[in-house]
Amino acid sequence: MKTNNITRMLDTRKIAYQVFELPEDKVGAVETALILGVPAAEVFKTIVVQREKPGKAILAVVPGDSKVDLKKLAAAAGEKKLRLTTQSEAEKLTGLLVGGISPLALLNKGFQIILDESALQYEQIHISGGQRGMNIRLAVKDLIAITSARVAQVSE
Repeated sequence: MKTNNITRMLDTRKIAYQVFELPEDKVGAVETALILGVPAAEVFKTIVVQREKPGKAILAVVPGDSKVDLKKLAAAAGEKKLRLTTQSEAEKLTGLLVGGISPLALLNKGFQIILDESALQYEQIHISGGQRGMNIRLAVKDLIAITSARVAQVSE
């Protein structure tokens, strides 16, 4: 089984999770859901969103089959205006490759993490394992506890 900083952190905190290996190339959330045989709504993707004012980017964690609603996200984050980052900006801001951006890999890095409230209808969801080719399924309550994520309706 693959291990990385995320799996070691989850082990240290005694948090149950399951690792799924995927192709090493960039695989989107919908493709990931097809490979894993789960609904796309249970595979959450991390979208890097930039504030208009200077400040750390926001990580919006939304279902694979939906898009970030920037107006709702701005309201949840207490911002007037936000914009989606480009792939290269997202990689520069997080230090991770697109397809491997995970809120668990960016703990204590100052990012505000906002989880779409649709996650609450599931006991467990899938998120990136912090590198391409790695997906992690864990309990929604554990994800919220570890990341201190704010839960709000931020997808459309």
